[in-house]
Amino acid sequence: MSTEEIVKTINGFLVEEFEVEESVIEPSANLKESLELDSLDYVDLVVEIESNFGFKVKPEDFSDIHTFQDFYDYVANKVGQN
Repeated sequence: MSTEEIVKTINGFLVEEFEVEESVIEPSANLKESLELDSLDYVDLVVEIESNFGFKVKPEDFSDIHTFQDFYDYVANKVGQN
């Protein structure tokens, strides 16, 4: 899966499942603030990642994810390990 496909998939489920305007999704934007995530939203986000990309997410993995680019890179690295 290419980086472009990963970004497109992530942006797609963020818009669809989290009802985020696509214009808010910028690589350098803060993920938590832009999506207004609470703890339940993180659970939903984990479910989306696992169902779309086929790998398990550990809660501590999110400690280093601050921007959308961090999120894209995290998924790309995990997908590359499979």
